[in-house]
This record gives sequence, C-alpha cells and structure tokens, in this order.
Amino acid sequence: MNEDRSKGWLARMRGWARSIKADVVALTLAVRDPRVPWYAKLVAALVAAYALSPIDLIPDFIPVLGYLDDVVLVPLGILLAVSLIPRPLMGELRDRARAIAERPVSRGGALFIVALWIAAALLLWAFWPGLRA
Repeated sequence: MNEDRSKGWLARMRGWARSIKADVVALTLAVRDPRVPWYAKLVAALVAAYALSPIDLIPDFIPVLGYLDDVVLVPLGILLAVSLIPRPLMGELRDRARAIAERPVSRGGALFIVALWIAAALLLWAFWPGLRA
C-alpha cells in the first residue's frame, strides 16, 4: 500500500514538473505573440528568463534555501504570468509548446554544435605548436 502511494506521488510530481516546463515554453512563446497584453509579456519574459537562467536568487549550494526559489518562486511567477494571459490564448500557446516539445530534433541547434566543434578544431590546429608540422 505504501509503495502504491509513493508511486502515485512520484507520478504526480513528474506530471507537475512537465506541466511547469511546458508552461515556461508557452510563456516564451507568449512574449513574442502580438495578442498578449504588454504587462503579461513583461511578467512572462521575466519568469521565463529567471526559470531558464543558470543564475539563481538564492544559490543552490545553500541547504534547503537554495532550492526554495526553484520550488516556490518559479511556480508562483508562472502562475502569475499565466493568469495575466487570456485563457483561450494560453490554451493555444500550451498546445504550441507541447508540439515543440514533441519535435525530435533541432537542425539549427545541431548546426550550431557542429560549427562549434569545427571552430574548436581550427583553433586547436592554428595554435597548437606540434599539429601543423
């Protein structure tokens, strides 16, 4: 019985994390949508930037408090931004976010990574003394 309860709790947490991730992508799309009011765009941009930023308000290495912003502030910010966007429009943005998440590859991202590797190889060849002999 306890095992079933823990599996249910874990499944709920995973679903909650997926929905937050989808909402962050939807808010990123909302920032560029002309139908979204300017104040909602501002809040959405701030929340999406903070959620995707590697810099935290409270560093993660501080016990307990380090994860407080990730667990409390980001979901509250998402909730605020979502509440400022009209429901039908937010539903459409969530559908677009789900479609983006289902796409298997990013050709632009792959091209960028390949370009980085080529640039690194060229720099290595140009500046490593023994490679050009």
